[in-house]
Amino acid sequence: MAVTTLKDLHDTLATGDRVLGLDVGAKTIGLALSDPTRTVATPLETIRRRKFSEDLIRLKGIITEHRVRALVVGLPINMDGSEGPRAQSVRQFAANCAEAIDLPIAFWDERLSTAAVTRVLLDADRSRKRRSELVDKMAASFILQGALDFLRAAES
Repeated sequence: MAVTTLKDLHDTLATGDRVLGLDVGAKTIGLALSDPTRTVATPLETIRRRKFSEDLIRLKGIITEHRVRALVVGLPINMDGSEGPRAQSVRQFAANCAEAIDLPIAFWDERLSTAAVTRVLLDADRSRKRRSELVDKMAASFILQGALDFLRAAES
């Protein structure tokens, strides 16, 4: 399926459809899952990146296991609104996923998501090792929660 806008994604979702949030990094992919009401995003897991084909197999397994009906991918836009190499890399990852996974995929601006999550973990006095284990899936949750809030507002 194709990459779409969040508004168009809203129009394709049925009641009870779950959404998977992705924070795509160079070394990891953080994942978060919505509840069936699409109200709450929960950190799910972090995939250590290998080859795209291996990452895709794991991603498809998670999609099937949790009956996911759409993906929201965090797009790392620069603070000035421009897109740099990281954003281009994430767009390419999403395009590759769209060719292999028959689900709608939308982007969500992820500016400051990792910084916000790191701040929360620091405030919670997590060790550096524990922060590194949590930050990617929590950033995915932060990204997905923003998108879910947008989708809920679109219903009003």
